[in-house]
Amino acid sequence: MGQFEDRKDYAKGRLIGNIDEPSTLLFEWLEAAKAADPEDYNAMTLSTLGVDGHPCARIVLLREVQDEGGSLVFYTNYHSSKGRELDAHPHAAVTFFWRELERQLRVRGRIERLDENESDRYFQSRPRASQIGAWTSDQSQALNDRSDLESKRMEVESRFPDDVPRPPHWGGYRLLIERIEFWQGRPGRLHDRVCFEKSKDSWDVQRLQP
Repeated sequence: MGQFEDRKDYAKGRLIGNIDEPSTLLFEWLEAAKAADPEDYNAMTLSTLGVDGHPCARIVLLREVQDEGGSLVFYTNYHSSKGRELDAHPHAAVTFFWRELERQLRVRGRIERLDENESDRYFQSRPRASQIGAWTSDQSQALNDRSDLESKRMEVESRFPDDVPRPPHWGGYRLLIERIEFWQGRPGRLHDRVCFEKSKDSWDVQRLQP
């Protein structure tokens, strides 16, 4: 992964070169985004197909890139709206937008759950408050009053005074990249767009008009 002295100027001035696979560029862009915005660089819009057939979108956090750049990992409550949607229709899209770098990344692919050991390891790395929260919230379900949530939090705190195990309804998903588009802002709205689409064990590469 490259190191850039001034990533903002670099990003504005660079055309996406001729490359035949996306993983190197994916890691490079994530590294540059982290340097520009360490707090929010991994925020991505996750789009799913609702059980009613309507599209749904929300922000989640990218937690890991696996398979040498071939998949993106995030975590959530399996019983949440997005969890139910992903189980019913295991395909999704994610979008990153890094304003400082004038870059957008669009990814589409198949979804699968992580195995329990991977989810356990990540859960144990989370702050205790977040672990307690995973047990407390019946994510996406109706709540009569905020006080009900606080009461349940205290109950969970008492239930787990020491280590907090991972709830069986909480864990990770992996998006297996089938299509990825790199968008680089350019002057006069003549942006640079390069799309990679998976074709068996190789990638079909296409430059798109802005």
